[in-house]
Amino acid sequence: MQDGRAPRIKNRAPAAIQVTAEQLLRDAQERQESQFRAPKQRVEDFEELHEYRGRKREEFEKRIRQTRGSIKEWLQYANWEASQGEYARSRSVFERALDVDPRSIQLWLSYTEMELKGRNVQHSRNLFDRAVTLLPRVDQLWYKYVYLEELLQNVPGARQVFERWMQWEPDDKAWQAYIKMEQRYNELDRASAIYERWVAIRPEPRVWVKWGKFEEERGKLDKAREVFQTALGFFGDDEEQIEKAQAVFSAFAKMETRLKEYERARVIYKFALSKLPRTKSASLYTAYTKFEKQHGTRSTLENTVLGKRRIQYEDELSQDGRNYDVWFDYARLEEGALKDLREEGVSTEDEEQAIGRVREVYERAVAQVPPGGEKRHWRRYIFLWLYYALFEEIETKDFERARQIYQTAIQLVPHKRFTFAKLWIQFARFELRRLDLPAARKIMGTAIGMCPKEALFKGYIQLEFDLREFDRVRKLYEKYLEFDPTNSAAWIKYAELETQLEDFSRTRGIFELGVAQPQLSMPEILWKGYIDFETEEGERERVRALYERLINLSGHVKVWISYALFEVEAIPLPRSEREEEDEEEEEVKMVEGDADRARQVFQRGYDDLKGKGLKSERVALLEVWKSFEEKNGTADDITKVQGMFPIVSKKRRVDEETGQVVEDWDMVFADDEREAHPTTFKFLQMAHAWSQAKKSGQTVPPSALLSGVPQAQRPSTSPEKVSAAAHDDGDDASSVASSNAQEKAI
Repeated sequence: MQDGRAPRIKNRAPAAIQVTAEQLLRDAQERQESQFRAPKQRVEDFEELHEYRGRKREEFEKRIRQTRGSIKEWLQYANWEASQGEYARSRSVFERALDVDPRSIQLWLSYTEMELKGRNVQHSRNLFDRAVTLLPRVDQLWYKYVYLEELLQNVPGARQVFERWMQWEPDDKAWQAYIKMEQRYNELDRASAIYERWVAIRPEPRVWVKWGKFEEERGKLDKAREVFQTALGFFGDDEEQIEKAQAVFSAFAKMETRLKEYERARVIYKFALSKLPRTKSASLYTAYTKFEKQHGTRSTLENTVLGKRRIQYEDELSQDGRNYDVWFDYARLEEGALKDLREEGVSTEDEEQAIGRVREVYERAVAQVPPGGEKRHWRRYIFLWLYYALFEEIETKDFERARQIYQTAIQLVPHKRFTFAKLWIQFARFELRRLDLPAARKIMGTAIGMCPKEALFKGYIQLEFDLREFDRVRKLYEKYLEFDPTNSAAWIKYAELETQLEDFSRTRGIFELGVAQPQLSMPEILWKGYIDFETEEGERERVRALYERLINLSGHVKVWISYALFEVEAIPLPRSEREEEDEEEEEVKMVEGDADRARQVFQRGYDDLKGKGLKSERVALLEVWKSFEEKNGTADDITKVQGMFPIVSKKRRVDEETGQVVEDWDMVFADDEREAHPTTFKFLQMAHAWSQAKKSGQTVPPSALLSGVPQAQRPSTSPEKVSAAAHDDGDDASSVASSNAQEKAI
């Protein structure tokens, strides 16, 4: 305890008598001492009263001497004297306090309240007069003074107080209070004069609006119009002033609407909107839209909505000038307005104004050039130029202006980095519509020479093809293939052109040149096009030669399948034999295929894929072969193909990284295993047959199992089905042949 540490607790056992928190609080409440209350004093005679008053005055004087600047002490002293009926002494205390702090609003209010409680009205007036003279900017004193005079029915006196107050140019509430007082006593002319003085001192739109509404409410409509017209004349034609006076225009128009002078209201709205920019008149447009919805015609309502949407677009563009989607919508809006005006049959001047608005939008839009040199920033922007040119060509018929737009757009695009084929092609077709074919060809030639690209070649070729200039088309295809000889689609289109022109030798020459190229983007489509061409011509031997060449190049399973199916398909007669037939026959005779040749191709393909070790491709080939035999072969042919399908088995191998035994699914082909491991394959085949028989619920005699299981039906499955079947019967098969499979895997 002496060193400041807490005492050690020796006995930590719980006390025998436990005290609850509720009991502790109750004991604390009971032991609290009662608050001190001053004893009540009863005054029996005047001597005791004088003694009591003297003692209290000494206490107040002592406190005042200690805290002279505390207004609270002065107020308590003065109010106590007033409660004792000693008004002279109370006034003396208030005056002494005013000497200390003459600008205390609370002190003046308490002083006047004391005089009013004592019914000393004249004293209160004198005090208010002194207070407002000393503190003329304190509105509370003026309000109290006016309320006193009006309470005493001294309206002239209250008016006189207001006049003194108005000389100090107070805030709007004071003027409004003065006007309301005159209205209470039905002095409306005086109230109107007060409004006139008010707007002279504070000519703000809300003051003008209040004055106009006041004149309207008292039935002086001409006076109300005069007020609004005076306000509009005061604000003038300056844009900033008109923007400030939007409330005056709106109130003036609404008043005319209430008076059913709709044309007057419409003129007021249109005048204001014509003077204000679109971005600063949103609220006025909203009021105008509401007015037209209620009292306007269809055309006026559409014009109002049009103006409102203009403001919306301008607001969005002020935030992001390169938002080209907004520019598209804005231009379509103005073009739609122009079409509506033409349908209504307006004057030429109005139509020219509408055209000018459309041109203004497009000019502002194309001025927003994208930053940087990346093409993705220009994709939307270039369409503004295209739409602008189409508008000038179609709507205004100003072809020279449209030509200038195309030329300006072409000069603007950085063609060394990128170009837009649509721009060149649209320009060339424009010149073609103007019957200036040399200019169109010059434009396309310049484009290909400056920045050659695939879309430009295609557009130029299509243009010449539409003109039936086939020699020029051939030259363009040659230039196209010189520019990009790896483009398989270009070779095919060139060959199709020659086919349409029935120059089949040129077609074959083009195909031969195409397939002889060392590099092609998609060689398979070019080979397919060549084969389809020869097939349509009925040249089966040529097609076979093409398939043989393609097999030597790729040897893909799809090529083998296509080759085999080609052999069984019927093709038309060769063209030379077709021409010898009667020309009146509309249908071309067909030459049937050879199923045996197809089987030979299937077998060759199977052997080739087997030599390459491609198991999944062999399964795909067998699936197609099986389908072929089901349509064209016998039961023995189907059984033969069915017997070539693989058996799914589970193989175990040791992972080189982890050293653990991993199970994999593998497809075992009968011919592969028969050649490599004849004994093991026989055993695995018997196990698979037993698993299938067990699954189907059939009883297989041991002799059937030992004889190679001819009755066992091997499932005809694709690689996916083979994998699925592995989950069902792989465990049974592997249980029988597990020793051999594990030995082979290790």
